[in-house]
Amino acid sequence: MTAGICHHASMAIKDQVILITGGARGIGLETAKALAAKGARLALTDLDAPALADAVAAIGAERCEGIVADVCDLSAMEAAVATTLERFGRIDTVLANAGIASYGSVMAIDPAAFQRTIDINVVGVFNTARASVPALAESKGYLLVVSSLAAFAAAPGLAAYNASKAGVEHFANALRLEVAHQGIAVGTAHMSWIDTPLVQDAKSDLPAFEEMLSKLPPPLNRTTGVEACVKAFVKGVDKRSRHVYCPGWVRGAGLARNVINSAVGTLPVLKLVPDLLPRMDAEVRALGRSTSARIVANDERVAAGKS
Repeated sequence: MTAGICHHASMAIKDQVILITGGARGIGLETAKALAAKGARLALTDLDAPALADAVAAIGAERCEGIVADVCDLSAMEAAVATTLERFGRIDTVLANAGIASYGSVMAIDPAAFQRTIDINVVGVFNTARASVPALAESKGYLLVVSSLAAFAAAPGLAAYNASKAGVEHFANALRLEVAHQGIAVGTAHMSWIDTPLVQDAKSDLPAFEEMLSKLPPPLNRTTGVEACVKAFVKGVDKRSRHVYCPGWVRGAGLARNVINSAVGTLPVLKLVPDLLPRMDAEVRALGRSTSARIVANDERVAAGKS
């Protein structure tokens, strides 16, 4: 029945209004540009007002609305949905893309950074869904939740990110069951390491992290270009896909997650931990922060705005 609803409700991208959280840079922005090139009208939310203004200018203000909003604030997301509806009259697709990463082992990470990662990556997706589901019910729309390969394969030093991405995958699974009868399709996107600001920041900040990536068994050690991810996202929106994988081998990792996380499957990573994890934690301590400088600056900007 669900598949029938999705097929019946499918709409060409050129006719859609699409809301993207975390739309000012990285995958969110590049996907927005690709969707706009196909004729979609866009509403982008982000915390970074200057970057958001640049994103709207790049796409064109005639078909793109920029909304400064914190996904951690439900009322802000409800206001973002209301602004989108006021501007464009409908919402057909929502891409719950906003997310951050944090650094350090469970015993070394700043607890506030762990909490912030969960707040943005999990609670932010809840707030996005809570605010947008009524509009999606009207349009028989599609919600794509950005999870990760990290939902299938854990990495030492990234427990907060791993937990958040596994959490939003299962959140989407539950939401899908709740809204299918309203004609809403729900998908999850799972990407490996993509050459985005998030991954670039981690590599730049933490040489031990970059070394760990290089020593993971292939294909887990490969970084994929943003273009391939955008192509997968656009196809996912077009097909209202239940799952989006980038690269395609990530699907196999999802199917094999119990093997990857088994005693045998974790042996290659366990061999790296005694050397690399203490070095990564030392690098985090030297930085004086458990996330990227860009994210710290964004948070400070938001805090200043609220004071």
